[in-house]
Amino acid sequence: MFPNLFTPLTIRHCTLKNRIVFGAHTNNMAEGGLPSARTIGYYEERARGGAAMIVVEPVPVHRTAVLTRGNYLPDDDRVIPAFRQLVEACRPHGPVMIQQLYHVGAHGDADNSFAPNWSPSGMRSFHDADGSHAMTLAEIAEIQDGFVRCALRAKEAGFDGIELFAAYNALLDQFWTPLTNRRTDRYGGSFENRMRFSAELMARLRQACGEDFVIGLAVSADPGTPGCLSLPDLQAVIAWHDERRLMDYVTCGTGSYFDFASIIATSPYPDRLGEPFAAALKQVVRHAFVQAESRITTPADAEALLAAGHADTVSIVRGQIADPWLAAKAQAGRPDDIRPCIACNQLCWGRRARDYWISCLVNPSAGREFEWGGDRFEPADRPRRILVVGGGPAGLEAARVAASRGHRVTLIEREAELGGRFRLAARQPAREKIARLLDWHRHQLMQLQVELRLGQEATPADLAGYDEVILATGARPARDGYQRAFPDRLRLPGVDLPDVFDIEDILADQPQQHLPIGHRVLVLDDLGNWRAIGTAILLQEQGHQVTIATPDGEVAKGLANSTADIPLRRRFAKAGGRVLPYTALSAWLGGQAELLDLQADQLRTEPFDTLVLATMPRADDRLMQEAAAAGQPARLIGDAVASRRASLAFYEGRAVGRVL
Repeated sequence: MFPNLFTPLTIRHCTLKNRIVFGAHTNNMAEGGLPSARTIGYYEERARGGAAMIVVEPVPVHRTAVLTRGNYLPDDDRVIPAFRQLVEACRPHGPVMIQQLYHVGAHGDADNSFAPNWSPSGMRSFHDADGSHAMTLAEIAEIQDGFVRCALRAKEAGFDGIELFAAYNALLDQFWTPLTNRRTDRYGGSFENRMRFSAELMARLRQACGEDFVIGLAVSADPGTPGCLSLPDLQAVIAWHDERRLMDYVTCGTGSYFDFASIIATSPYPDRLGEPFAAALKQVVRHAFVQAESRITTPADAEALLAAGHADTVSIVRGQIADPWLAAKAQAGRPDDIRPCIACNQLCWGRRARDYWISCLVNPSAGREFEWGGDRFEPADRPRRILVVGGGPAGLEAARVAASRGHRVTLIEREAELGGRFRLAARQPAREKIARLLDWHRHQLMQLQVELRLGQEATPADLAGYDEVILATGARPARDGYQRAFPDRLRLPGVDLPDVFDIEDILADQPQQHLPIGHRVLVLDDLGNWRAIGTAILLQEQGHQVTIATPDGEVAKGLANSTADIPLRRRFAKAGGRVLPYTALSAWLGGQAELLDLQADQLRTEPFDTLVLATMPRADDRLMQEAAAAGQPARLIGDAVASRRASLAFYEGRAVGRVL
């Protein structure tokens, strides 16, 4: 089914059993600067699931290179036995083990390193408002020494090689790029001088670590940002290093610290985003292998990319966070059983951005493998009859996990389709993959012989006769217009007028219904997440003139941690949308909005034809209350407890399914 994907590949002394790589990314799971049980369980699960090569997250090579709370100890021999334990846990499953080494130069984080950022020319940081220190020749040698010592520690710990991080305008790239390298000594000026730092470093690594040690290089392409290397420039850099056989492979991502949103590209970006850049490097290398990355999440995409000759290997990171067994399922001819990544970034990059250890919205076992054993479940001691009411994220996951453990499960859903309010979200632009995830859940439930009763409103009488009852009845629109800006006002004046709708009305609208949505639409965004901006983009692209009012300084502020905010704002603005920041809705007057400028504390009115509310939904626990009144025991999970994010609904569904 995937002939190119499952062809072995030899790099130095190592043979990759397939072309699927679990590439480097910061999972932030270290404790005390050392790999933790959480770290080891996380990587071992992807090794068990069939990844041919695992690139463990970067180790800072110097005290000035520390970037995150979860970084490993820089320049410290205590990491050796800890990493040896990690490698030995993964080794029986057959992956090639690589460790990434990094220094991000000017773009460090002094709040974590408590050291100045060292860079080629003292340029400012693009991580924050700090400047950087232009390295002396002695300090350049000190940094190279740090890289070599880290590589030797990796070798002693049992790693097969290292990967040098030059991507996103990190230190190596800062030497290559004229914008960030303004030196006038032998490390600056001419092309060859700008290559000197990396060439010296890679030659030293080869001499120190030997011929049977893999040296990889991670780069990225950001040709749209002025001052970054153009694609021909990047090709010239890689071709120069390849001609001298300085690296064994090069992996190419997208974006940089200048264009941060496209580094870990979310759903508004196209699939296979990094493929053209890997293909461009493939054209100019003669010795090293080329790896593609960035928005390549499925075996089918990876196979097509390899078949086209655009790369030799493919890094699938988020796809294997979502389903650690992606490689094994693909090799077994079961691609439909691979849980799809929806490129939401909410718990992978989103948690990392908040300095937590990472997880996954669709796979809550990610980061909990050492506790939960991954997405693999122990059979129940005694199979029982389980009823799940509600086919949204919480109910779907509870039913799937319970059935996987051998219980006989019935699921009742009031709508004709599974998915609940999450399926409505799939109708927003750039969120189509949600529907694919929900289809995956339906496929799993059918394989597990879960009895589905769709289009049925459950009553207390339906709950009788089961050993366990799980109520995942979700939330419903509050329709009260409550806003944070008016904490003492429980209801928006004018909210009951006929030209007021909730965003769920818009998303659930069918062609035969034709909701009377006027041309000029005001979307009230009191949440700052996908609900408002996704629906606003949909309306704008349908031909309405949409304005978003938000009490925050920018629309979709809550999406900043996932980096989805930037591409969504761009798309909304490009479609002609308008944003009113620091603005609350004081009253809806029917055809007019009374708006409060929260900075100037001034009221004004503007004409609009329709008001659409993106405000906090209300937990739908009515069935729980009725069941309690009838003496019927039940467990309440998901948004039926409190309206929250889909990630918590999936988490609670899996958690309850594991203990039934």
